[in-house]
Amino acid sequence: MSRDHAHVQEFFGARAADWDSRFPDDGPAYAAAVAELGLREGDRVLDAGCGTGRALPPLRAAVGPSGLVLGADVTPGMLQAAVRAGRDREGRLLLTDVAALPLRSRSLDAVFAAGLIAHLPDPAGNLRELARVVRPGGVLALFHPIGRRALAARQGRQVTPDDLRAEPNLRPLLAGAGWRMTSYIDEDDRFLALAVRGV
Repeated sequence: MSRDHAHVQEFFGARAADWDSRFPDDGPAYAAAVAELGLREGDRVLDAGCGTGRALPPLRAAVGPSGLVLGADVTPGMLQAAVRAGRDREGRLLLTDVAALPLRSRSLDAVFAAGLIAHLPDPAGNLRELARVVRPGGVLALFHPIGRRALAARQGRQVTPDDLRAEPNLRPLLAGAGWRMTSYIDEDDRFLALAVRGV
């Protein structure tokens, strides 16, 4: 495991037990972002970097009982918190790294990724791996329940031009990984970039 993964596991592992209580009002934002994916009954979707699984209930509701919902995270403590919250009933949890998903190529219809991109050690390579497991025409949602400026203020820092989530940086990053950005929203109360998997 790289130092980056160790850092991510340490950071989120220490916060897993009270993560949901720290952000108790995010549920509607997650549900609204999942709705933007346009999922249908029977679709197959991955929540990449699922954390405590807050997106799993709306993802399950969107794909119905015949659909497949997977939640993948590299931090055991986050997945344990998802189980304690009962969210493992909404989808199958995988302890895995998004850099090497244990999934067949083109096996999914969509990927939902909340707060993930800022924690990827190799954003271009990891976005390529997400593209690998999604069928052509499938959708990726990069989401955060607050926008870049609000998040920076919460963390006591300034937004910088090299932020991966800035549209001029994110669009070519996605394109180089096999995705075409179709929508970009960066407001105080949400960040949502949607992209379609190329052929």
